[in-house]
Amino acid sequence: MAVPTDKAALLAAMRDEYRRLRAVLARVPPERAFARELDGHAKGSRMSAADLLAYLLGWQALVLKWHRLEREGAAIDFPDAGYRWNQLGLLAQKFYRDYREIGDWARLCAMLDDSQRQVEALVEGFSDQALYGRPWYDKWTRGRMIQFNTASPCRNARGRLVAWLKTLGQVRAEG
Repeated sequence: MAVPTDKAALLAAMRDEYRRLRAVLARVPPERAFARELDGHAKGSRMSAADLLAYLLGWQALVLKWHRLEREGAAIDFPDAGYRWNQLGLLAQKFYRDYREIGDWARLCAMLDDSQRQVEALVEGFSDQALYGRPWYDKWTRGRMIQFNTASPCRNARGRLVAWLKTLGQVRAEG
């Protein structure tokens, strides 16, 4: 998929990647969703499908947080307070911890659905100019930062889940 350069393309990418991910999530056996059987985001770590959802929820929450802080006129710590861009493995571990108490696969999926709707609504509120007309963080436009942390991680998560489901004998998991 081409890199989005306007609001319509960004929303299309977000929705398409999420739709494809959701089809794969529907094939995850709930009884295996919390088993740490996938390679984690930090080198040498393991994660579960639930941790992978926590990762997606964490990034979407950060996108929403960045924009809330901006509206409030507060400073934004990218990627998050206490983390630098070279510490994304540690940030992933934080996301896993943030959602670890939720032991219900269907609830995690519903939370991701809700988060996705919130990020889409956020994007709907911006013009093409606000999304792509100028750098927003460093050299990156607002739209690119949103895409980096929504559509791209969904695509990556889908690939990880498809590979894992194939090891479980679920070959129809291409999504």
